[in-house]
Amino acid sequence: MSRNSRRPRRCSAEPSRRGEEAFVTGILTSEADFERVRGWQVTDAPDYPGYLREAGELLAEAVEEYGVVRARMFHPEDFADYCLLHGLDVREQAARDGYLVNPPLQTQLVTYRGEDLADFLPRLVRAREGGLALGHADLLMDGALRGAGPAAADPRARWTYQQASEVFRRVLVGAGCGAYEFRVVVDAPGGPLEARVRVLHWEDGAVRINDEDLELVTAVLCAGLYRELPGAAVLHGTQGSGALCGEYREVAWAWRSTGYEWSPAGLAVQGVAAEPGFSLGTVV
Repeated sequence: MSRNSRRPRRCSAEPSRRGEEAFVTGILTSEADFERVRGWQVTDAPDYPGYLREAGELLAEAVEEYGVVRARMFHPEDFADYCLLHGLDVREQAARDGYLVNPPLQTQLVTYRGEDLADFLPRLVRAREGGLALGHADLLMDGALRGAGPAAADPRARWTYQQASEVFRRVLVGAGCGAYEFRVVVDAPGGPLEARVRVLHWEDGAVRINDEDLELVTAVLCAGLYRELPGAAVLHGTQGSGALCGEYREVAWAWRSTGYEWSPAGLAVQGVAAEPGFSLGTVV
């Protein structure tokens, strides 16, 4: 969040769908990060609770004035690295503005729609983690994921992305209505690629997923198939709905990928143990 900026201030960002310039800000998501930047003149707030109150007021004012409001986690180490790379002073306003809208970090921006700050902050943290994973996945695919690398025109990249989307669709369709969490890990060079997404699947077939989480899950699945990397996935949660006479049951299903296709397997992913899932080939 910009220092001494009680009135929402427009930052350099991409236009919104309405042709307007979006308001972009960064938010410190922990007291430890707040203490880390005290000497950088990022905020005049005396303490972290006071900082959060100011951040909430700023977001509310920005929504009213600009309509389109995006935010990202203000990560002290990322910001320091950005300033070092570009020869900037961490205390300069221009450095903060440049960091917030740095093109390689656009995937970390999250649209703010007026929710409570307590609910919004975890999304910012996940968006940063997801942005780093997206960059890793794109690197594995030689830039094909973002359409900017040498493989961007490769028909196989588009086909693989469609296959990855289909894998996730079949998992959700096969599970039916309920409240779930889907976790996937792909064994990739440079470290594992991971994604986690919460899913609400209504009885009418509608599915609610945060856009940034859906993008990450699809990217991880896509990179695994594109590079033919082994992986594992778990879907766990509560199956059922009130429309079905209040019938609920706890489920945990798992699948393993050889790098070519996903098949049922009993295993644990990120601490969640599960029984073999249903065959994705039987889901239409």
